[in-house]
Amino acid sequence: ISELLHASFRRYEPQTDIPPDIETEQDRVFFIKAVAQFMATKAHIKLNTKKLYQADGYAVKELLKVTSVLYGAMNTKGVERTDVSEEDSSKFKFDLGSKIADLKAARQLASEITSKGASLYDLLGKEVELREARTESIARPLEINEAEKMVKIAIDCVLEQVQKTKDMLSNVALDEANLEAKIEKRKLELERSQKRLQTLQSVRPAFMDEYEKIEEQLQKQYSSYLEKFHNLTYLEQLLDDHHRTEQEMFE
Repeated sequence: ISELLHASFRRYEPQTDIPPDIETEQDRVFFIKAVAQFMATKAHIKLNTKKLYQADGYAVKELLKVTSVLYGAMNTKGVERTDVSEEDSSKFKFDLGSKIADLKAARQLASEITSKGASLYDLLGKEVELREARTESIARPLEINEAEKMVKIAIDCVLEQVQKTKDMLSNVALDEANLEAKIEKRKLELERSQKRLQTLQSVRPAFMDEYEKIEEQLQKQYSSYLEKFHNLTYLEQLLDDHHRTEQEMFE
């Protein structure tokens, strides 16, 4: 419906445009009202905005009021056209596009006025109670000595808080310096440990050659031991089988 309305509007007035912004309910209502007002002013076609907003069969009937006039105008021939100067035609242009921003700003301003009015109403509702407290405070005699005493106490409290804050900042600075010193010390220890590790990794121990030879001999001895152990196990098995066979023969 919005696309058809926008297309019909452009047919009547190509030089004027109404942005088809229909994302929100207020935008849809504004768009339909703007098109209906334009059609009533320029084309003398009265549209039912409620039926258009429903976007159903009744809305189609309302659109037929516009499209039928356009269709008849396209099929009409032999009609003389009167030349109108651009200066005269500009006086009758229904420029709604330039007013959209003003209308949106006015709508937002109206919402703010409503909110401010409600807040002002709530504050005025408390005026009776506040007036009594204000009158009582004004009528009460002002005791200079007592006021000075209270102000001095308040100043002392503030100064005490300021001193505590300064002490805390000093302690934080001291702790920060100690922590930085510890971090630097740990960095130096880490660097020394890394250098020592690199030195140990690069140096080959003196007994390493002898160790590798002994390890190789041990590997050979272990292989020989495994072979002899397997052979012994096999022979023991054969001996057991032989004894079992002899025992069966005697029986």
